[in-house]
Amino acid sequence: MSSSNTVLYFQAGFGVLVNMFLLFFYTFIILCHRPKPMDLFSCQLTFIHIMMILTGGDTLLADILESLKFGNDVKCKTVFYINRVMRGLSICITCLLSVFQAVTISPNTSLFAKFKQKLKKYMMYAFFYLWSFNVLFSSRWFFYVAGFTNMSETHQMKVSKSCFLYPVNHIIRGLMLTVAMSRDIFLVGVMVTTSIYMVIILFRHQRQCKHLHSISNLRGSPEKRATQIILLLVVFFVVMYWVDFIISFTSILLWVYDPVVLTVQMFVMNIYPTITPVVQISSDKRIINVLKNLRSE
Repeated sequence: MSSSNTVLYFQAGFGVLVNMFLLFFYTFIILCHRPKPMDLFSCQLTFIHIMMILTGGDTLLADILESLKFGNDVKCKTVFYINRVMRGLSICITCLLSVFQAVTISPNTSLFAKFKQKLKKYMMYAFFYLWSFNVLFSSRWFFYVAGFTNMSETHQMKVSKSCFLYPVNHIIRGLMLTVAMSRDIFLVGVMVTTSIYMVIILFRHQRQCKHLHSISNLRGSPEKRATQIILLLVVFFVVMYWVDFIISFTSILLWVYDPVVLTVQMFVMNIYPTITPVVQISSDKRIINVLKNLRSE
């Protein structure tokens, strides 16, 4: 096994472990306690991150399906489809999380105030529509990805060790790229807009607290801490997502994937789902208390 593959497997293994811990924690909170609305986001994103890591290129899930003697074509279609669904859900739910937090911390005099009381109801509808949309929208990949070994006959583009994309008409390829890029630009634009809005609110809040000589209360505000964590994750997500998107967009446009580029893309794809649970664990007091209790025992 090459050094690059060793790094990727270590990254994937660590990412799956920390996300599994978070998934069990949030599932327990949701089923056995009174969950916060944010827990519903965290639980879904944790599950999505696990599946993204498991379906990233030639890592864990591909090896599992291969060991179960699934045909190469079935393995490629399954892994590639699940990965695309999860990547779409990742950006959609992260965007929804950013909007949710912006509405939550908005002043009662703002236009968003009337939505605060109905957030949970709207949130469940939004989750349903986002999952349905991404499951259907990504189904097109069943027709374009397959498992082959002979590239010379049909000019397939290699996207992993044993998976290839069929050659696609330039018009269809351009249409697919345009639709995908339009969706991503819109969602990232919403995330950037809500992030700027939250920064403005935090700045105003801090200025007011300074004026009232109660800055210490602001520092201990759970809303401020949660907003800062979400801002950090959203900015990090946007940077990593666009690096990944630029690599994919360029490769599909030029219809060529270099092995080194594939390795770099896999590493970039797994950075966010690996770092995010570490940030969540270190910032959630409930998890910190659980870990302290386990350590004391």
